[in-house]
Amino acid sequence: MKHRVGIVWLQNELRTDDNPLLCKAAAECQQLIVLYCANPKWFDANRYGLRSIGERRWRFIWESLTNLDALLQQLGQQLLVLPQSPLHAIAELITAHNVDALYYAEHPGVYERTYAELLKRRYPLLQHHAVCSQSLWEQQQLPFTLADLPDSFSKFRRQLEQNDLRDAIPAPLSSPRQLPPPPAGLLAVPRQPLPVVTAPQHPQFVGGSHAAYEQVQAYFASGAASTYKETRNALDSWSDSTKFSAWLADGSLSVRRLHQQLLNYEQQQGANESTYWIFFELMWREYFHWYGRRHGRSLFAFNGIRQQRPQTSFYAGRWQQWCSGTTPFPIVNACMNQLNATGYLSNRGRQLVASCFVHELQLDWRYGAAFFEQQLIDYDVSSNWGNWQYLAGVGADPRGHRRFDLDKQTRQYDPNGDFIARWHGKVEATLDWVDAADWPIHPPK
Repeated sequence: MKHRVGIVWLQNELRTDDNPLLCKAAAECQQLIVLYCANPKWFDANRYGLRSIGERRWRFIWESLTNLDALLQQLGQQLLVLPQSPLHAIAELITAHNVDALYYAEHPGVYERTYAELLKRRYPLLQHHAVCSQSLWEQQQLPFTLADLPDSFSKFRRQLEQNDLRDAIPAPLSSPRQLPPPPAGLLAVPRQPLPVVTAPQHPQFVGGSHAAYEQVQAYFASGAASTYKETRNALDSWSDSTKFSAWLADGSLSVRRLHQQLLNYEQQQGANESTYWIFFELMWREYFHWYGRRHGRSLFAFNGIRQQRPQTSFYAGRWQQWCSGTTPFPIVNACMNQLNATGYLSNRGRQLVASCFVHELQLDWRYGAAFFEQQLIDYDVSSNWGNWQYLAGVGADPRGHRRFDLDKQTRQYDPNGDFIARWHGKVEATLDWVDAADWPIHPPK
């Protein structure tokens, strides 16, 4: 017997292609509500004095939502975007439309999972369908239980490869040809306005499945995948890395579809160390997905998953300099200026500014992670906070702290100073012109 009315609650699955939530609901529901909640908490100041979603990230998400709505309309549906928490939005819809089924993803984020658990407890008579939609493998395919997740990526990767699990990645699903219609009167109730999109559009990072598909096709057609390992650490060139992360982060690109495209490339152009390294990076993403599922709130803890208190503090002046790109370290300033201007930073750049934050500036790593959460258009909760733990020595790194020699890194990755010049990294600056209480020590130069 089919459900009368179902809700598909989308979070990081902003696509119709390879969307198991939509496919399952389409087969099981007579009517359907496709919902996205723009939680007002995302745009308010959090415990770090920042927002969960900054202006550039919100523009990218909004573009993805707009594109998804257009795709849904081709399937007889529409996207309902509500500026409410999931608890409030779903409660209203259940009452107004006699909903009897709820579909949502098995999310790696602890707060997203908490919302799902609260909905289960509040509405026990609903049919709750938690679906895997964001990872390469289903949990039951892993060669270990979640409680026994390996404590380092290397161990995780070895177990996957020893069990030949690449061949077991499920094939991506096709987009539904048609979706059940929404219930009558779905948009009849006046809604509060959504946050205004104010950031300028990025010339290359445009949200949505259409732009994601274009980037995947263009990247593999260029042949750059065959040299990825040699170019991936470049600081600024568009073609030197895949740039898939932003679309993977909000789910406008399916990781399984991307893996299928990578396999196709390897079959047609040949597999080599560079094409393997793209898969290697997807395994890193996969590891952090399960890392977030495994460690929950410890992902955000100062002591990390190791219960090992780092030797850092909080210096207001140093924090302000790092955020604004006015430290005494030109390579760091250039990276931060690029991040603030574009919402994106290369993987190498992220490592350099995080290392500087933790070691040279001796700041509480959680503030850096929270700033990335606000600024990055490709923010992924598990990858972001897991990587910051990794750099701070409180995460999944058996070697402890990762400290980068900023002078050596500058000579290696910006030998002619082009990147620093382009992003205005050279400034007259000194540390600690204010003390920990924000009192002046000496005036900045």
